[in-house]
Amino acid sequence: MLPKRVALPVFASDPLSSVAYATQEILLVLTLGGLAYLYLAPWAAAAVVVLLAVVVVSYRQVVRAYPSGGGSYAVASRNLGPGAGLVVASALMVDYVMTVAVSVAAGVDNIISAVPALGPYRVAVNLGFVALLTAMNLRGVRESGRLFAVPAYLFIAGVLSMVVIGLLQTAFGHPPVAESAGWQIHAEPGEAGLTGLALALLALRAFASGCTALTGVEAISNGVPAFKPPKSRNAATTMAVMGGLSISMFAGITALALIADVRYAEDTCQLVGFPGDCATGSQRTVIAQLAAAVFGGTDTVMFFFIQAATALVLILAANTAFNGFPMLAAILAEHRYLPRQLHTRGDRLAFSNGIIILAVVAGTLIYAFDGSVTRLVQLYILGVFTSFTLSQIGMVRHWNRELESATDPAQRQQFHRSRAINAVGGCLTALVLVVVLATKFTHGAYLVVIAMPVLFAMMRGIRRHYDRVARELQPKPGGIVLPHRTHAVVLVSQLHQPTLRALGYAKVTRPDTLTALTADVSEQEVSALRAEWEERRIPVPLTVMSSPYRDITGPVLEYIARLHREHPQDLIAVYIPEYVVGHWWEHLLHNQSALRLKARLLFQRGVMVTSVPWQLDSSDRAAAREAEAHAGSPGAGSKVG
Repeated sequence: MLPKRVALPVFASDPLSSVAYATQEILLVLTLGGLAYLYLAPWAAAAVVVLLAVVVVSYRQVVRAYPSGGGSYAVASRNLGPGAGLVVASALMVDYVMTVAVSVAAGVDNIISAVPALGPYRVAVNLGFVALLTAMNLRGVRESGRLFAVPAYLFIAGVLSMVVIGLLQTAFGHPPVAESAGWQIHAEPGEAGLTGLALALLALRAFASGCTALTGVEAISNGVPAFKPPKSRNAATTMAVMGGLSISMFAGITALALIADVRYAEDTCQLVGFPGDCATGSQRTVIAQLAAAVFGGTDTVMFFFIQAATALVLILAANTAFNGFPMLAAILAEHRYLPRQLHTRGDRLAFSNGIIILAVVAGTLIYAFDGSVTRLVQLYILGVFTSFTLSQIGMVRHWNRELESATDPAQRQQFHRSRAINAVGGCLTALVLVVVLATKFTHGAYLVVIAMPVLFAMMRGIRRHYDRVARELQPKPGGIVLPHRTHAVVLVSQLHQPTLRALGYAKVTRPDTLTALTADVSEQEVSALRAEWEERRIPVPLTVMSSPYRDITGPVLEYIARLHREHPQDLIAVYIPEYVVGHWWEHLLHNQSALRLKARLLFQRGVMVTSVPWQLDSSDRAAAREAEAHAGSPGAGSKVG
């Protein structure tokens, strides 16, 4: 059970850390038209602050209504139906992937701001952090309160100190000046001289970019059970503190950025006065420029402190997705919307398959978008606001049901107030969702618009498959149905120990008929086999199938199919003699016909396939080595002779 002071950094590292790049994204969009439009930044930031406050207050109602840790998926599923729940699940899965990609990329940006020499290796450093997080989670390393608390509180203390000191410097007549304050910006073609609708769209696009400050706000509602009692009250209080800190840091960073005249552009060649080669050089992040301006340069202790704390909290924010995504995937797999393998824990009790999938997809996005936070952000907030909106609409329906059964006037008044809060939150987030879709669609959000329906359709298809299989596997009335007769067929390539064991095993099962079957791939080999068969007086008839194309699989399948047609109510048991080897390289030296036959025979109705193993000495030695090492995984494979 977590106290509030520990739960805050554990669950809120994502929304707290997102303020590190939210202001940067607002400035970047507005400077597309040149410096003249930076006057819109305070308005865009104010709208983000209002929205953040509304969403925090709305999710406090979720926390109170679902003390078991419902989260957006549970709220939508229970109140709007499975379809809405799957839409939210699709959005959350995209959100988790983007959390890893964006947080790691933003963290690396701040590392490069402190150590510019790493700039050419941006993508490699990003992928290295993703690999590190993956390895940590696969090894079963879980976040502890202390692990999250220290970097998060250092980041909060550093940013708030920077904001307070910067504002005090301004009040005393010595405002901080960013290193980019004297630079000019070339407006992009078509973005200069905007008026009317075009200007409104630019402002809305800046607002949509700033909404990245809201990512991860719902995380506390997912983790209510982890709080100390009273769980709901402590979670709601923690969410309020998180909202207050996020708003304070975001507003402070935005105010300082405007005071310090920060200039920021995605393409450094747009910056007039940028030192160095704009084709290869990168600009320092907004928070890095502010730290340098407030604390006296890029070689001060506080500058490196701010950059280290920012990078660390962003990387740890990415790690929350490595816990959330596999858990969500496991829940969906339990509900049969995803493959059941995602519900399986590894030997370290981690959902290994989900962790690997998350890492691969996030790493691919980082590689495809060159580790650019700005390009990745375009894919981010669409999924976030989809889950926000459906969750709030679901909460309105929840309160409607509560009001139907509530009789106490005070309780009804409380429910009415909660419903109004969620209704306002739902309407506002729905409006923002439309704005995000309209302003971000051509800038990359179309990929999310494609990905979410694909995920939705995939999960519905998987559920239909599992339901269909369950119906087919449902036992029929009458209990166990016994076959009329059993026909045993032993596949023979040559007369050796594995063949004799298979014949013996088949015989002791007492089938009604027993046949040894071989294919005539070589007249000389078949003649030798017949002679040895007669010489040893094997008490089983040998049937030879013609194989004009020297193929084994076809003749065997033809014989089995004919036998099944002649005896449709009977069981056909096919025994395949195999021997087990102990080294991986031995697998490459032996015939693979058994694997092909097994794969084909599995599709034959009324046919049972049984492998009869014969262990070679190398497999015995391998088993002995494993026993000595106390290894739990098998080290042998089987091949046909």
